[in-house]
Amino acid sequence: MAELAQVLRHLTPFYDPRALVDSSTGDDAAVYLWDDRRALVVTTDFFTPIVDDPYDFGRIAAANALSDLYAMGARPLFALNIVAFPRRYLGSGLLSEIVRGGSEKAAEAGIAIIGGHSIDDPEPKYGLVAVGEVEPERLVRIEGARPGDRLVLTKAIGTGVISTAIKAEAASPDVVAAAVESMVTLNRGAAEAMTEVGCHAATDVTGFGLLGHLRSLVRQSGVTADVEAQAVPLLPGTRELAAAGHVPGGTKRNLEDLADDVTWGEGVEPLERTILCDAQTSGGLLIAVAPGRVELLLDRLAGRTPVAAVIGTVSEGRPGAIVVARARGLEG
Repeated sequence: MAELAQVLRHLTPFYDPRALVDSSTGDDAAVYLWDDRRALVVTTDFFTPIVDDPYDFGRIAAANALSDLYAMGARPLFALNIVAFPRRYLGSGLLSEIVRGGSEKAAEAGIAIIGGHSIDDPEPKYGLVAVGEVEPERLVRIEGARPGDRLVLTKAIGTGVISTAIKAEAASPDVVAAAVESMVTLNRGAAEAMTEVGCHAATDVTGFGLLGHLRSLVRQSGVTADVEAQAVPLLPGTRELAAAGHVPGGTKRNLEDLADDVTWGEGVEPLERTILCDAQTSGGLLIAVAPGRVELLLDRLAGRTPVAAVIGTVSEGRPGAIVVARARGLEG
């Protein structure tokens, strides 16, 4: 995250009063005011395969890209494909399956993929440019969390560890199936519940891990957070695979990057610290909601998201700081 910040500082500043959200805030997507009643929400995301099945890879990549729109309370409008693929393998049918997976996931979201761009690349990559709309007054930002808010997570974590284990052929079929099912699940239900109930802030949990994205949320909001480790849901097999050493490089970098901002409670084991920083793909939404509305949110999330877990509390303190209590330890 620190390395990315150094790169982004070279962007040429440009003021446009219609640009409601740009790269300077750490939000999940750019937002541009279209007229008095509508704002466009635009994002792009693509990555290399994290599962063996090309169809599943396409579905995961599309769900992951659309997640940025849902995190801001936006309704998807359409998408464009981003494809990098080795030309010599075009006849294999692999790319067709990737694109089919992405197209079907977009259709599930109620939109079409209406164009895109492809290049010849020895390492396959796939993703989307996703465009949505939102009423400006209903826009959900990464900033805005308030002391006393409860933190609600809508998907279990562990996809980074499991994806790494898949590459080593160390993940069982049941573990892979559970992780894929989580990653291909759209955050649409979470976004709908969030906007119905009203919340103060939200973000989706992806490459910077649960604690990395939480740090961004509380830093931009000018507050701190307390997390109860035992309340964080894990995908099946996550703990065992992490203990066996299947930890991605991105997870390790996340843990190092958070060193100055996370205080680990007594007894929080290195394994637990690693998992809480695990780099995710197509994770859930992390929502800051007023304490008086948390039960209503949990009720609205029921049946619409893989999980609905209260994992912590927002409080006053140094912006961006996080305190993690071990409690009874991570479960899953």
